[in-house]
Amino acid sequence: MFLREVRNDRNGQGAKLMKKNLGRLLTAMVTPLDAAGEVNYQQARNLARCLMDSGSDGLIVSGTTGESPTLTMDEKLRLFAEVKEEIAHRGVVVAGTGSNSTRASQELTREAEKVGVDACLLVVPYYNKPSQEGLYQHFKTIAEYTSLPCIAYNVPSRTVINLTAETTIKLSRIDNVVGVKEASGNMEQIANIVAGVRENFLVYSGNDSDTFPLLAIGGYGVISVASHIVGVQIKKMIDLFLGNKVEEAASIHRHLLPLIKALFVVSNPVPLKYALNYLGFSVGGTRLPLVEADSKSVEFIRSTLMNYQVDFPLRDNL
Repeated sequence: MFLREVRNDRNGQGAKLMKKNLGRLLTAMVTPLDAAGEVNYQQARNLARCLMDSGSDGLIVSGTTGESPTLTMDEKLRLFAEVKEEIAHRGVVVAGTGSNSTRASQELTREAEKVGVDACLLVVPYYNKPSQEGLYQHFKTIAEYTSLPCIAYNVPSRTVINLTAETTIKLSRIDNVVGVKEASGNMEQIANIVAGVRENFLVYSGNDSDTFPLLAIGGYGVISVASHIVGVQIKKMIDLFLGNKVEEAASIHRHLLPLIKALFVVSNPVPLKYALNYLGFSVGGTRLPLVEADSKSVEFIRSTLMNYQVDFPLRDNL
């Protein structure tokens, strides 16, 4: 197993990390693959560096966009270590360590903590269809097993089960459950979460199309896919909103919506990987069961990209 040994000071390091600013714009990073379908770690480093140069405050490694279901534990741990080493203190690395197995999630979270990541992202368990109490106990059990800040990830379009506002509010009472990535698209639910969670609990948009509305109801930021391409513009939108320049922020949001639609025309990260490859930054293909986009989707992505300024450096091996 690839693992960089790091002293695991659960009291000192954990307390320090709890105070760390995770940032308002986190990019859910794709996992670059080579021609043989193996993880291209050097290109992952290049990608991480470029994303930090184009507006990101930190990176989610091995999330949905990173094709986490098809990565082995060894691949995930090496990715965590390589990306953390590459961006060093420029921003945070949030490790996608959740799954539908509580024990497996505990183990991967503990190993990721040893590698030195800054926080972990824990998806709602898929396929099992647990009750709300089961969801609460799942996240609570993992959080008790680590000193890392934990972010719950609610994405019912992929997991079937919705993490309700009541359960999220209950989770916010756990010290090191510090936020939620909300991809339900339910603004009433998100508003109830914002109103009910503890102070300083971070509510992130899990959908790029929801970022501006989520900020408007008191949310914190976004865990973004589109920031691979327009990170500077998304960061500017957030900064304008926080600076009470709401109409200017709204204008950027409206401008970005067609691009966001194109990047989700088929299952993420298929369109994004196509777009990055097309624009000149090689990230390879996807692993089965994901396959390349069909010709109609490819044409839609290409024609949409023509209307946008690209913030991302478009040269390989920078």
